[in-house]
Order: sequence, then C-alpha cells, then structure tokens
Amino acid sequence: MRVHFHLETRASPEQVFTAFTDVSERRLEVWSKTLDPAKYEVRDHGEGWAVLREGSAGVDLWVLLRYEWTAPDRVTWTLIDSDHCDRGTGEVLITPRDDGGSRVDVTIHHAGGRGLRGRAVLLAQRVLGPVAFPRTWRSALDRLAG
Repeated sequence: MRVHFHLETRASPEQVFTAFTDVSERRLEVWSKTLDPAKYEVRDHGEGWAVLREGSAGVDLWVLLRYEWTAPDRVTWTLIDSDHCDRGTGEVLITPRDDGGSRVDVTIHHAGGRGLRGRAVLLAQRVLGPVAFPRTWRSALDRLAG
C-alpha cells in the first residue's frame, strides 16, 4: 500500500514539526481524533528519534514505529512491527507557506499484509487514506494554530 498526499494547514512549520516529534502526553492531545491512548506507548526515545506503539481510536490495529528527525522539515518512520503488515516506511516533508502556515507532503508505504485481514487493511488504507488522512491530519494541525 502506497499513499501519497499533501495538505495545507494554518499551523507554522515549527508547530507541524513539534506535532510529529513530541512524544510526551501532549501527543495524545494533538492527535486526539486519531490516536488511541490505550494503544499509545513510548518504547524508547532519544535525541532525534523515538520508538512508539500507536493505533487509531475505534480500530483494532496497532503499529510499532521508529520515528526519526534530523532536520526541522522532515520526519520519517520505519515499521518495526504491526498486527497487520510486515514492513513499511513513511515520510513527512514540511514546507513554509507565505501566509505563515505550512504545506505538508506525506508518503506512506506499508506492505506485506498479514493474512486476509492484513491485505484488507492495506487495501482500505490505499483507497480511503488519500481522502481520510489529509482531512484528519489537517484538522489536528489547524487546532494547533489556534
């Protein structure tokens, strides 16, 4: 499953970067519409990286991701484990807009669906993701902008 989308938000590049890299309890507030607190766990973290277990609210799925950020305009992740697929990567690129907001370009590539359920999940994400992900992510980021 490969999904590529972009969105524009009122949030500044700094706010967007922080939204993706803050692994404190604040992450649960920022992503409250998409991140299930019962599945959220910080496994390990350091300067410029974190290993997180995450899952969406209302959906019985979880992923274990290693996030990395070495520049203030780029966040990447690598799938370590999941209950529905074997491998995956992702990238978020943040570009400032002239009006003070940001453009966010996202590429998600997860593959190796585990069984029928895993293949169905990846298919649903490929079909629905380009519409649902930008909408929910923009909403979360716009709330940060006030």
